[in-house]
Amino acid sequence: MNSTPTRIAQVVPDLPTFSVDDGFSYAVPDGLVLGVGSMVRVPLGSRRVRGYVVSVRAGEAAGLKPVVAVSGDYPVFDEALLQLLRWAALHYVAPLSVLLGRAIPPNLPRGVAAPVTAPTPQVASPLPELSREAAAGRHVRPTYLVRGGGYGDLIAGLAAEVVAAGRNVAVIAPTVHEATRLKDELGRNFGERSVGVSSALPAKEATARWVQANGSRGLIIVGTPEIALWPLGEPSLWVAVEEGRRAMKSKQTPTLQVKDVLRRRALVQRTTLALLGPVPTLDTLVRGAEVDEPAGRVWPLVELVDRRDDRVGAGGVGEQVVRAVRGVVQRDGQVFVFVTRRGYAPAFRCVRCRELRRCPECGAGPDRRDVCRRCGAALGPCEQCEGRRFEPLGIGLGRALEDLKRYLGGDRVGEVGSNRQILVGTERDLPYVPETALSVAVDADSLLLAPHYRAEEDAVRTLARVVLTVARGRGRRAMIQTSQPSHRALAALRGGHPLGYLRDLATERERDGLPPATELLAIEVRGDAGAAAADIAKLAGTRVRIHGPEEGGARTRWFLQAESLQQSRVLLRPMVQSWRDGGSTVRIDADPIDL
Repeated sequence: MNSTPTRIAQVVPDLPTFSVDDGFSYAVPDGLVLGVGSMVRVPLGSRRVRGYVVSVRAGEAAGLKPVVAVSGDYPVFDEALLQLLRWAALHYVAPLSVLLGRAIPPNLPRGVAAPVTAPTPQVASPLPELSREAAAGRHVRPTYLVRGGGYGDLIAGLAAEVVAAGRNVAVIAPTVHEATRLKDELGRNFGERSVGVSSALPAKEATARWVQANGSRGLIIVGTPEIALWPLGEPSLWVAVEEGRRAMKSKQTPTLQVKDVLRRRALVQRTTLALLGPVPTLDTLVRGAEVDEPAGRVWPLVELVDRRDDRVGAGGVGEQVVRAVRGVVQRDGQVFVFVTRRGYAPAFRCVRCRELRRCPECGAGPDRRDVCRRCGAALGPCEQCEGRRFEPLGIGLGRALEDLKRYLGGDRVGEVGSNRQILVGTERDLPYVPETALSVAVDADSLLLAPHYRAEEDAVRTLARVVLTVARGRGRRAMIQTSQPSHRALAALRGGHPLGYLRDLATERERDGLPPATELLAIEVRGDAGAAAADIAKLAGTRVRIHGPEEGGARTRWFLQAESLQQSRVLLRPMVQSWRDGGSTVRIDADPIDL
């Protein structure tokens, strides 16, 4: 009797290298139950390693080493999710094993999820057709709902029919705090059907939630960006909240972007994708998402404060703002003051004529140096009056606290979370700001003049979030200090509708050949960059532009730009591996935010 195994498993070892992307063939012993997505232990050289089964086929297995064991009780991906993970490995120029590892929980998944029997709520959907198609398990074009808050009720309406049909819904929020808050809001309607998963959970609990989501149906699962690649019981509806936020993109390689991963996942798995927020990304608009915008204002009233009227040396908080804050405080109202210290240099203006200082070549806002921090062009005197003295308009958190305490009393002013009447914070504090009667952005110009091509778009998105901390109602408003009150981005904020402005900006980007009209890929090498320079030069051609090298301390950067970088991504994979093997640290940033 022939006892030679007749099944062969193709296994990708769990090693962060491109050299194992194709996997290795192993014999499957009789009686061992495994399939695509199974985690296994296999021999590799003189050791045993964890691996992922990417295919099982019939064949003569004589001479092949056998699979030693199956780990865990669940496969961690299926054929469709594997297709998505292969796409992500190519798009983000990362080893396939690294992406396969993003689908698994922190610990080995074991046990059986208990069925959920709680009733589902009867909540009206804001988009009945979308909810109906998702409940039926059908794919429709991604839809963006332009909204200024109330996400819990909005998601409950989108999800109720889907959950009632016994299908899962997955919701991704930018931060742990926001995901937890959404889960609690949805819990009021869905009870135990609302499941929270986040990077803040202990490994054991996160694994239990993974098992629950993967083994149950009729759930609404709320988590942070890392769940974008989790199986989660094959959700029929995905919801991404504020997809343009920086927190929705991984900082480290692979630089996964939630909106791109979910858009691809919806296509591969034939599911439905809804995106929510006040300001969609240009990429989402250009790629043809359906847009649902309310007839009224998306956010509360906005007042622009012209900083050109300030006296020289007035500081970061203008006199008009101080008067407005004082009036709200006297009425026992809550105030939030937004500063942009983290991640942004302050804007500067000419002391003589009060015009903002800009780079004459690219228009970015320079810092105190004599060269542009974006394009490296030499900076001279003021273009308007030839003046050579410039003063900063922006202030950081500490200076803002000092000034406001001096003007309004130290017992009233504090950082976000201090329970003071006047709260001061940066972008990372926005999720924690309570509803206010007045919110003030003291330095819009440093956002608008930031040294990257997405400065305007990001400024509108950030300032909209500041405005949305204001509670609706008579006499409540946001104030934005600026020395360029006629700027189109600020006009969009004052008008309360972003879409017209964004479409104009998309047309301009296409004219200038900037993303999303083209693709952009950043390559960052720390260590000996000589080999990288020679290899990258080989990628140059009529369809690929190479910008760089740009030196910065121990780091050397290049940017690749083309209508499509698909072929460049394929060619880069063995190059990146050779640079790493040579001792260099390499970071690949697909669709970089900052240049």
